[in-house]
Amino acid sequence: MKKKILVLGCTGSIGTSTLDIIRSFPGRFEVCGLSAHTNQQKLNDLASEFGCTNTVLTGTATKEDGTSQVRQDLSDAALSNEKITRLIEKSGADIAVNGIAGAAGLMPSVLCLKNGIDLALANKETIVMAASLIRTLAEKNGRKIIPVDSEHSALFALIERFGKERVNTLILTASGGPFRTLPREKLNGVKPEDALKHPTWSMGQKISIDSATLANKGLEVIEACRLFDMPPEKIKVTVHPQSLVHSLIETTDGDLYAQISEPDMRRPIVSALTYPDMTENNLKKLDLCSAIGNPDGVTMSFFPARFDDFPLLGAAYEAQKKGGSYTIAYNAANEIAVALFLQKKIGFTQIADTVCAVLEKDWTAEARNFDEVFEIDEKARRAAEEVRLYAENTAQGSI
Repeated sequence: MKKKILVLGCTGSIGTSTLDIIRSFPGRFEVCGLSAHTNQQKLNDLASEFGCTNTVLTGTATKEDGTSQVRQDLSDAALSNEKITRLIEKSGADIAVNGIAGAAGLMPSVLCLKNGIDLALANKETIVMAASLIRTLAEKNGRKIIPVDSEHSALFALIERFGKERVNTLILTASGGPFRTLPREKLNGVKPEDALKHPTWSMGQKISIDSATLANKGLEVIEACRLFDMPPEKIKVTVHPQSLVHSLIETTDGDLYAQISEPDMRRPIVSALTYPDMTENNLKKLDLCSAIGNPDGVTMSFFPARFDDFPLLGAAYEAQKKGGSYTIAYNAANEIAVALFLQKKIGFTQIADTVCAVLEKDWTAEARNFDEVFEIDEKARRAAEEVRLYAENTAQGSI
């Protein structure tokens, strides 16, 4: 019997990779639902290709040139959730791949688990914002949460093989982003178009900027702590520009074990869709003797992260240590700051300035339910906007 796959965010990088995997296993997987945010034409094309009539557009439809095709209030969160709810309830899915970007992906994760659907999770904000609530919901409904981020997929596999009791430290690798070697004094002069040029991965705008600031790695540190029940001091980050080692574990005897493969998001996706099986596939295998064009074999290098120059990484560790709702505030403020940077309203280093200013406020209260999670998220977003307005007024000498 074919496994039924619900693809949330089907036109993004995760959704596109997921559908490519499904094409490779026509006898094993079936698409039972598709969601997209604004790309109506691509959604229609995919629905036709996969014979899927259960689809939804959650945002405002756009033409191919990016201009509005219809002006409907589809971006309203309540209406979007209503549409997603109907999609999920009708899907009959066995597993959902949640590739929706940002905080908008949390409620779809909740709805999938409530409807008895396993979750292949690429939306790290689900865990960053509401880990304890999400894990409780999954346990209550007897569902699995399988990480799809390449780093957490690697850790998941390594921990499964060795046993958590034998793991001492988790080591996340980071590419370092496009500014890995850029001197600190030049960082504020970089433009959005520079920050979007990731050296290894092809990703959406938000995650590409997060990679450039190391906020993405900060979010992954928080996610690793919460997915694998590890304190932040047991999570390390090392910069690995080649993106071949996706994560490592240090076992209790001091040895290191790594998951190494080509940088291809389809690999962690196929692992999640076929779990707990290990399935043969047609993905490119890493040849250690010829990879990346080196006739003498692969060169793999590792460097310490530049915490002082990219403060959002350290801020994530602090948010996790403080507990309460600090990680919700971290994520919300970062989403606002990244949007402002992409709109060229603030500079690159002001992204971190904005987030750190928001984190100086009191976020010790812990969300007791999902409604409170979203209330805190909204409060942090307003705080980030206020930080930006204060900076503008100060610069203009109006206060």
